[in-house]
Amino acid sequence: MKSIDLDVVATRGSDVESCHRVHAAIVGADDTLVASSRDTTIVSSWRSCAKPFQVMGLVESGGFDSLHWGDDQLALACASHGGEPEHVAIAQAMLEDIGLEEGDLACGPHDPLSSRGLKLLRESGARLTRLHNNCSGKHAAMLARAQTAGWHTFGYERRDHPVQVCSLKAVAEWSGLPQDDVGQAIDGCGVVAFSLPLESMARAWARLARSVRDGHQVASRIVHAMGTRPFLVGGTDRFDSVLIEETDGRVVAKIGAEGVHSVAVPELGIGFAVKVEDGNQRAQFPAVIRVLQTLDVLPPVLPQRLEEYSRRPVRNTRGEVVGEIRLAS
Repeated sequence: MKSIDLDVVATRGSDVESCHRVHAAIVGADDTLVASSRDTTIVSSWRSCAKPFQVMGLVESGGFDSLHWGDDQLALACASHGGEPEHVAIAQAMLEDIGLEEGDLACGPHDPLSSRGLKLLRESGARLTRLHNNCSGKHAAMLARAQTAGWHTFGYERRDHPVQVCSLKAVAEWSGLPQDDVGQAIDGCGVVAFSLPLESMARAWARLARSVRDGHQVASRIVHAMGTRPFLVGGTDRFDSVLIEETDGRVVAKIGAEGVHSVAVPELGIGFAVKVEDGNQRAQFPAVIRVLQTLDVLPPVLPQRLEEYSRRPVRNTRGEVVGEIRLAS
């Protein structure tokens, strides 16, 4: 099994100012671990990386199609979007389609994650709403799951609600874990967050990749939506959107909070998961890029937009470059 060094450092001048330890598990098309960084057994919350599996019940049940939804809605359900007007409009329309409104979302409002979204919101003078939450698409889809199944929508975010029970089942099935071995807590957006070993996260995304290659309908629809709607998955100048765009959808990636990232490469049947030990997001992007380069999915000389994520300059308050964030080796 190949070992990859993914630790990331921040420099100031020629000195290393800080270092982030990065763990990773890469699972191949044969469902086994083919490469790693540090500890693949480390257990962490999967956070937003679980979204493609959380929406599966809605698609499998036929509820998604009964609403005549398409790739836009499916991509937003899997997104950690930037709170830009296009994201907000789709989430709003999803709620209207099921006869609900913003107040039915269990997530709270927060500032748009993209700089464009924040700028446009401030310039418009509009009110910050729950629709701006990066998980509003996921929540709208969960409400649709409840509504189309005939379940009560109140409390859809709670662990014992059928929506969350179905999500747990999907996470366990795709990761290869017994349901009792999947940890549950409360995510930043208020619904259930699942915790599992890094290798199990990678296995789920490898199975997702392999299922697309093998023609699995639900998996193929989800990955197709993400791969053809990169802006909806993240937003303007956000890493997942840039990565999907620069690879023409051959790579599908999903960011999670606290330094977690999951990636599928359908043409290779490979999936991997990265965890920055201290949770710092600035370290996960160079690590994801290095894994893709190691797999020969990305070239040694990166497109400019990805190079900017691979080696990010550190600037002082005068705009001068005084260091960089990069892989340690």
